[in-house]
Parts: sequence; C-alpha cells; structure tokens
Amino acid sequence: MKNRIYDESNGLWYERQGDYLIPCLTLPTEKEQPIDVWEQRHLRYLKKHRRITYTNLLTSGRLNSYLADVDEQAENLFLRLVNEMSEKQGVTEKLKAENQMEWARRINSIRACAREFVDKEIIYA
Repeated sequence: MKNRIYDESNGLWYERQGDYLIPCLTLPTEKEQPIDVWEQRHLRYLKKHRRITYTNLLTSGRLNSYLADVDEQAENLFLRLVNEMSEKQGVTEKLKAENQMEWARRINSIRACAREFVDKEIIYA
C-alpha cells in the first residue's frame, strides 16, 4: 500500500497513518523578520483575546506582515506623541542641560502617557 495518496477532487495529498488518511497540510511561507516590542505585545493580545483573527492571519500567511504594519503604526504614533507632548510641556534640551533629574522625570512621565495611549488605541484595540 502507498503511504501517500493524491485526491484529485480537492487537490490534496494524504498520508496514511494506521487506518487513517491525514491531509498533508503546510502553512504558506512568510518573509521572516525580527519581532519588535509593539509586535510582541499585539501578538500576545491576539493569541489570548482574538484567537480567530490570529488563526486566520497565521493560516493565510499574513501574520508577519500584519504585525510589522501594527509595529510601524504604533512606533510612529508613539514618537509623534512624545514629541508633541515634550514641546507642549517645555521639555527641551535646555532643560536637560540645566536640570537632568527634572528632565528625566518629565520625559519618563511623557513616555508612559504615550505608551498607555498607543496600547489603548493600537495594541489592544
């Protein structure tokens, strides 16, 4: 008996394992790319709270490109928010030169607010 059988009606190969025919399925290949912080957080969210979306993206071969797009949007929004809030609150290089501790306190606060906004609007949306 053959271990592999081709079914012309659906175009799939099947492998015999004992008394069963198991379809030989593979995921489409995707371009490998490093996963950044925003991507990791959104991926974790998809796996835990949006399982169907995660499975659909994974099986269609679009997960990596989707995560890269989310990462780019999140990073752009984060940098824009940090720059805008720094300007409005007067957190400048002059302040950094005069009082480093105050500058660090204020910039960390701004970054935390921007991170929270990005999480709410992009990562966990």
